[in-house]
Amino acid sequence: MKVILLGTAGYHPNERRHTSCVLLPDQGVMLDAGTAVFRAGKHLQGDSLDIFLTHSHLDHVVGLTYLFDLVREHPLERIRVHAAPEKCRAIDEHLHAPLLFPAKLPFELRALIGPTELVGGGCCRFFELEHPGGALGFRLDCAGRSLAYVTDTTADPSASYVEHIGGVDLLIHECYANDAQQDFARQTGHSWPTAVAQTAAAAGVGRLVLTHLNPLLDASIPAWLDAARRFFPNLIAAEDGMEIEWG
Repeated sequence: MKVILLGTAGYHPNERRHTSCVLLPDQGVMLDAGTAVFRAGKHLQGDSLDIFLTHSHLDHVVGLTYLFDLVREHPLERIRVHAAPEKCRAIDEHLHAPLLFPAKLPFELRALIGPTELVGGGCCRFFELEHPGGALGFRLDCAGRSLAYVTDTTADPSASYVEHIGGVDLLIHECYANDAQQDFARQTGHSWPTAVAQTAAAAGVGRLVLTHLNPLLDASIPAWLDAARRFFPNLIAAEDGMEIEWG
């Protein structure tokens, strides 16, 4: 089973990274719909797509407006967008506002109220994260393998979400700030490298990938990794287009 990191930046894209979007082509699943959605067409396999949104901040949902081109490149019979009920309402009211986007977008909104069975097999579960306006994390269990996706929250080994990601084979976790920006990260609901590494260690995960990276701090990422590996050695920084086998 493969996971493709289509977009790995937070807030805005740069020449190297687009904003958050992760594709699991075997399961027909997309996690978040940032500016990298346009890259998904060449990787899609089936005739349906389930998009799970952590929250409705623009860097995570603007790619929904790119879906017309996506379905031209790879026709889909069904696209379902899953999000918390209030996030569904925000998307329907604002992205579908005629003065913002002049056509009804080709997806069905589904409010998340419990585990979701996946078309390609397995199950996606959600859990709450602390972030301004609220956010969700996701855990996918498929064919005896597991993956967790956690973004837009402040990593902490004692955080309530740690129990939900315990023992996953692969953790994809946000890391927008650096270790010197801990106050900024806490104020804005984001994470820094050593806290993410400590959280991964506390959760007993197999591998860790840092994503939702600050597009202004690319040059400092190697130093982030050196610091974080003191607490969790098996980690890498995400790159756009990176493919990882997780099962």
